[in-house]
Amino acid sequence: MTDRYCVFGNPISHSKSPLIHAAFAEQTGEAIEYTAIAAPLDDFTGAWHRFTAEAGRGANVTVPFKEEAFRLCDTLSERARRAGAVNTLVLGKNALTYGDTTDGVGLVRDLEHHGVTLEGARILVLGAGGAVRGVLEPLLAGQPRYVVIANRTAAKAAALAQDFADLGEVRGGGFETLDGPFDLVINGTSASLSGELPPLPDALFAPHATAYDMMYGAEPTVFLRWAAARGARTLDGLGMLVEQAAESFFQWRGKRPDTGPVRERLRRAL
Repeated sequence: MTDRYCVFGNPISHSKSPLIHAAFAEQTGEAIEYTAIAAPLDDFTGAWHRFTAEAGRGANVTVPFKEEAFRLCDTLSERARRAGAVNTLVLGKNALTYGDTTDGVGLVRDLEHHGVTLEGARILVLGAGGAVRGVLEPLLAGQPRYVVIANRTAAKAAALAQDFADLGEVRGGGFETLDGPFDLVINGTSASLSGELPPLPDALFAPHATAYDMMYGAEPTVFLRWAAARGARTLDGLGMLVEQAAESFFQWRGKRPDTGPVRERLRRAL
């Protein structure tokens, strides 16, 4: 029987994960079936158990189920435990569910792909929600000079910074306290979805700085347009999507796909 994998979300019809994993499977010669499943908003756990009862071996998890996926796991990776969320589920041979988050790894690998150096960098992360929490541990593992978290609610940013203070120099506060320059500015807010821009000072970027938006689209986000007008190099989150998927695929199948061709294919299809 073919091993089955899926991505759970609600809504989920827009997901590019089936296309990405089909490309990975073809490239690596793995015979798998990967589909998108809209789990009921009130029964994600039931959806996972039904899936595993029908030859499901693993899944990706997207909004709004990452925290619920975290809670159903029997075993968690350290980075998932810190993130408080799971985007990758693996059914072990012992029928126990293992959970990991590959979002942060995906971000860091995408930055590496584009030649962005984390070591010694001054990093600003915008937002203090689940998307940001999920990437802080891998960012800090890159040994930046420091990480600043900025959020509309300063107390939330400060609390998040405190949660990761044992991993490096990290501090949090409101947008009004920002004082650059930064070498890397990452937008982890949902503002790009609504075409809004956080209240940011113009003097944010160091020379040769990079602006990264976790969102992506056919056109640059409002944040990336703003950053480009102030001299920053701009990158969107399409590569992060592909790289986090590749890490999930590796956990499931033990093979690491070449992400380059898949990146290019997705970019052309936008």
